[in-house]
Amino acid sequence: MPTDVPAPPEFGKPAPYGQVSPQTLALLARRRSSSPQHLAAPAPSGQELQDLLRLAARVPDHGKLFPWRFIILQGQAKAELAARFEALARERPDPDKAAAVLFKLKTPPLAVLVISRVSDGPIPAWEQLLSAGAVCQTLLIAATAIGYGANWITDWYSYDPRATALLGLESNEQVAGVVLLGTPTEAPLERIRPDVDAITSYWTP
Repeated sequence: MPTDVPAPPEFGKPAPYGQVSPQTLALLARRRSSSPQHLAAPAPSGQELQDLLRLAARVPDHGKLFPWRFIILQGQAKAELAARFEALARERPDPDKAAAVLFKLKTPPLAVLVISRVSDGPIPAWEQLLSAGAVCQTLLIAATAIGYGANWITDWYSYDPRATALLGLESNEQVAGVVLLGTPTEAPLERIRPDVDAITSYWTP
């Protein structure tokens, strides 16, 4: 589908600031994840996918460490990985449940794995992990903004060492999110949201 993603500012040039964006506010007010079973082809590809990844990478990143990377799962390669996960599922304590949840990975045409990679140094690991989470959320919002459906999940294969080995993760890496992408075949219904007043307080001395 056609998109109009602006080019990034040149390095060292002022970034646009202070501009009101009603469309962005409307999107944030109504954003809703699409169920994996309702995500079908087409999915972002080519320049669209590159644009989404570029937008997702524009997140707060203390220390400019870029403590994340992407793994793209699509087509036959995604199907092959899901089949290997199914084999691992049979060896888990809950084989039926472990196999059943794989439909979330198999059904959508595209999955982007956001891999957190924590490095030693002065920046706390927690902040590096938060940055990877911000990548996942920004990818959700960007995909929704260009007309696709998206869902951010993790599951047992995000944590099973045998599964992460299949993904080629290093010892300092973990799956921050599996972002499922495609075209919604059904509009998601609004879900319960928190009472913001009930979870907000003002510190006073």
